[in-house]
Amino acid sequence: MALWIVLAVVAVVVLWGIWAYNRLVNLRNQVANGWRQIDVQLKRRYDLIPNLVNAVRGYMKYEQETLERVIQARNQALGARSVGEAAQREAELAGVLGRLFALMENYPELKANQNVLQLQEELTSTENKIAFARQFYNDVATKYNIARETFPSNIIAKLFGFQAAELFAVADEREREAPQVNLGW
Repeated sequence: MALWIVLAVVAVVVLWGIWAYNRLVNLRNQVANGWRQIDVQLKRRYDLIPNLVNAVRGYMKYEQETLERVIQARNQALGARSVGEAAQREAELAGVLGRLFALMENYPELKANQNVLQLQEELTSTENKIAFARQFYNDVATKYNIARETFPSNIIAKLFGFQAAELFAVADEREREAPQVNLGW
């Protein structure tokens, strides 16, 4: 009788170990998929930026430095190798794109150019998709990290070398500040 109890306990522990391992693998793959979704949207953004720069280059003859900064920030973001590095480079790219859009407001011809307006709309839409993809990534990465760190699945995680997933976070503390709005004319 004692042998059957020991075998039952061993079977339950083994089944639990299999379940915990499979759950961690599932969550790890969801994290990888979440990153790939961000990557797809970033690729779309990286493809749109040169088109926008080329479309406005002729109108913005005196803003060549800004246009060069946009392309340089795009190229640096394209070369990011980790989630943290991507977050930092993406923040820099968003900043120079914001400056470009602000400068474009000074050029009435650009506001009327349908090609430029369409590119701006596509970039804005892509930015929204990137934000949603980052949120999804952070959600699944957090679930994975919690499963990896909580008892008793942390035993399986340590045993099989499951590494923590890095979260996509604000890289520049200035981004946390509330924007200043001045409605005074």
